[in-house]
Amino acid sequence: MKRIAILQSNYIPWKGYFDLIASVDEFIIYDEMQYTKNDWRNRNKIKTKNGVEWITIPVKIDSLHQKINQTQIFDPRWVKKHKATIQTNYAKAKCFEETKDFVFDLYEKVKSEEYLSKVNYIFIQEICKYLGITTKISLSSDYNLIEGKTERLVDLCIQTRATHYLSGPAAKEYLVEELFNEKDIVLEWMDYSNYKEYNQLHPPFEHGVSILDLIFNEGENSRKFLKF
Repeated sequence: MKRIAILQSNYIPWKGYFDLIASVDEFIIYDEMQYTKNDWRNRNKIKTKNGVEWITIPVKIDSLHQKINQTQIFDPRWVKKHKATIQTNYAKAKCFEETKDFVFDLYEKVKSEEYLSKVNYIFIQEICKYLGITTKISLSSDYNLIEGKTERLVDLCIQTRATHYLSGPAAKEYLVEELFNEKDIVLEWMDYSNYKEYNQLHPPFEHGVSILDLIFNEGENSRKFLKF
C-alpha cells in the first residue's frame, strides 16, 4: 500500500497541513497551479494580543495566469519585518527562548531566495524535520501533468504507484470519486476535527494559525498536539 497527498504550497502552514504530510508516504507540493491572491500561498495567521493577524510575504503579480512556482518576492525586507513581528508577539511564549533560534535561522536561510515557492518549500521541509515527519516530499514538476482537475490527481497517483489518495475535505466539492475507483485507487478524506488545545498565548484559543504558534508555545512537546 502507498498513500499520497497533494497540496499547493503554503507559507508557514497550520498544524493540519503537517498532519496531512505525516499521514502519507509521499507528499507532492502542487506548485504548477495558478497563483491566487489573498490566499495561503504567501501569508498565514499568528496570534497577537489584539487577536489573529496576518503576516504576508510581498510578491510580484505579473500576470493573472502566473503559476505559484513563477511568483517572485519583490521586497527583501520581509524577513526582517516578519522576525520583528514574531519577536514582538511570541517573546513571552513558554518555549520561545528554546525555539527562536530554529525559527529565526530558517528566516535567515530563505532571505536571499527570489521565489515564493522555494521559501515555502524550505520552511515545510525543515519544520517537518523538527516535528519528526519523515514523509518523502516531492514537487509536481517532478511529474508529468495532464489536463483535468481530478484526472490530473488520478494520473499522479498512477505515476507514483499510489494505492490510496488522501485529500483535504474542501476538495469534496470538485473531486470525482468515480475516476479514482476506475483505477482502483482508494480516495480518503483527512479529518481536521478534535484537535487538542495547547498553552496558547492571548485567549480565546484559535486552531487555524501557523504551526509556528504551536512550536513557540509547546516546543519539543508540539507533536503531542498533532494527530500522527
